[in-house]
Amino acid sequence: MKTDNVVLNKSYAYAVRIVRLYLHMKQQRQPLALAEQVLRSGTSIGANVEEAVGGISRRDFAAKCSIAYKEARETHYWLRLLRDTNLVDPRLADSLLEEAEELKRLLASIVLTTRRPDDADESL
Repeated sequence: MKTDNVVLNKSYAYAVRIVRLYLHMKQQRQPLALAEQVLRSGTSIGANVEEAVGGISRRDFAAKCSIAYKEARETHYWLRLLRDTNLVDPRLADSLLEEAEELKRLLASIVLTTRRPDDADESL
């Protein structure tokens, strides 16, 4: 098993940070609906990357990475909302946003290079 998969490692580490953010928000009695949204999307990135690595075909791999990309975009949205409503410290939110951006770039690149030429008309 290959253990130096950058996107797999980064998405897992990101999920750990998102879980810690959720626990902190829960402890601070922040709105749980928002905390749960960012928890779901932020941890789903890595879960989909893990599924992609175990994919049965190139198309399956690309599809799971595409879902992970969309989850990274959704997480980016929730973090911006949490930051801009002062529910999360701006420095923490900005750090998590930077990581979400990095994951989005990595995943977009993976999806674009993995797709077959006949799939190229779909955009990210």
